[in-house]
Amino acid sequence: MNLVLLALGLILLTVGAEALIRGASGIAGRLAISPLIIGLTVVAFGTSAPEMAVSVAAAWSGQPDIAIGNVVGSNTFNILLILGISALVTPLAIHSQLIRVDVPLMIGASMLVLLFALDGRIGRVDGAVLFVGILAYIAFQVRQGRRERLAADSDRPHPSRLGWWADALLVLIGLAVLVLGSRLLVISAVEIARALGVSELVIGLTIVAAGTSLPEVATSVVASLRGQRDIAVGNAVGSNVFNLLAVLGLASLVSPNGIDVAAPALHFDLPVMLAVAVACLPIFATGREIARWEGGLFLGYYIAYTLYLFLASVQHATLGAYEAAMLWFVLPLTAVTLAVLCARDCGAKRR
Repeated sequence: MNLVLLALGLILLTVGAEALIRGASGIAGRLAISPLIIGLTVVAFGTSAPEMAVSVAAAWSGQPDIAIGNVVGSNTFNILLILGISALVTPLAIHSQLIRVDVPLMIGASMLVLLFALDGRIGRVDGAVLFVGILAYIAFQVRQGRRERLAADSDRPHPSRLGWWADALLVLIGLAVLVLGSRLLVISAVEIARALGVSELVIGLTIVAAGTSLPEVATSVVASLRGQRDIAVGNAVGSNVFNLLAVLGLASLVSPNGIDVAAPALHFDLPVMLAVAVACLPIFATGREIARWEGGLFLGYYIAYTLYLFLASVQHATLGAYEAAMLWFVLPLTAVTLAVLCARDCGAKRR
């Protein structure tokens, strides 16, 4: 039965993503708004609806590990796996607004959440601050969309032959189907994991996070295949901002005592999420694209991160050697490579 639910969920995700992209592209064309703004707002917030539902419900029912693990795991998943797969499909061009505004905002929100969690809890006041942040972000994007109307018809997404109501209906249907598909996948995957004795934090960081992020996966990959690369990147970055500010903010507000943050999440998973956000800046800035090899790097790191979580959850004998290899070889090599690429890109710009 769980296998049937998994297969049905994948089918629904594919259908929902196609409907959402068609509707969002049509709306962007009719409003003469950049697809990036649509990706950062309508598509990103819509595809984050499963994270909102899962984290708020978990916080309300007293499951803080699921609530925090879902957000942190989803953000790591969105960058490493979604952008990794999307860049492998086709190199992703990066809009200057992402480098100047949205990625720094994502880094700032990640740092803020980490600071709030240092005392072991994200309280209701912290949640209120985060939620006010998402309201300010939405207001900024709406203003930015009005200022950056596309002047040239050649740069404007072509509106579909359908009417306004049809485009809006496609967006709503796509979102509903995406949420239903992700829900089916999460239910089946969580049941399997619990049967195997995996902890709730690991379930939240991996299975629930991946399941609730599947709408972003489907949407970004389909957007890449259809040539809507601004929507693909904007969806991932916008979803991360939404997860940190809106999802975690609202989840902290509805919980009577806020959300307790487990020590493993505070000492490892939150710093990893912040490091992944910071790594976006040099990768996005060099060449103003995410090349296929950089997409492969993202994907490889997500596999390594997931493997570490499972080795740590069962306290496998190879965990120490794995940690040493990542800490003293893989991470320094990656940092040196990114530093060389940034230096080369800065030199090319000066020339």
